[in-house]
Amino acid sequence: MTKKNLHTNFSEAVALANDFTGSLPPDLMLKLYAYFKIATNNSEYPNGKTPLINAFKINALIQAKKMSREDAMKEYISLVKKEIQS
Repeated sequence: MTKKNLHTNFSEAVALANDFTGSLPPDLMLKLYAYFKIATNNSEYPNGKTPLINAFKINALIQAKKMSREDAMKEYISLVKKEIQS
């Protein structure tokens, strides 16, 4: 997959995930969150009003921190295809 195709497929996967109205398991949502943050080079820590949810988000980021930007995009796309698009 070329870099341009990767970015296009990632953008399409993000749009599908954002438009999804069903419910997803929390562990899947945390993976998508971490992959998205890494893929978009967003290094801001979660700042929601619920400390426990913030802690889970930080933990998901820590677990995926060694992942490259491109690998995070690929994993995000794969999860969306498997869990949302199917």
